[in-house]
Amino acid sequence: MAKHYKKFSELQSKMSPEQRKQNEAEAERMMRELPLDELRAARNLTQEHLAKIMGVKQSAISRMERRADVYVSTLSSFIEAMGGHLEIRAVFPEGAVLINQFGEERPSTAD
Repeated sequence: MAKHYKKFSELQSKMSPEQRKQNEAEAERMMRELPLDELRAARNLTQEHLAKIMGVKQSAISRMERRADVYVSTLSSFIEAMGGHLEIRAVFPEGAVLINQFGEERPSTAD
């Protein structure tokens, strides 16, 4: 039995403006909140290709994508290999602050 698939544009045309707005907001939220494996896939990269770019084995990429705790330098290398750069922010009720100490080594200061 053959399934009949409808184009998304057909389905979208039947949605109310409120439904479309909700769908767009949810899609944007989902794109802002991706685990590493989904981010890599969204960038059209395989584990093998990313491993080659980073000069590591594919198994290292797989392990990193499954870990909940990763070194900042490792995560930064992962993101850079995908063509981006890592930013770390601290978010408070009154606003967000970009933490900039992770890029380059800072000279020590006396207390």
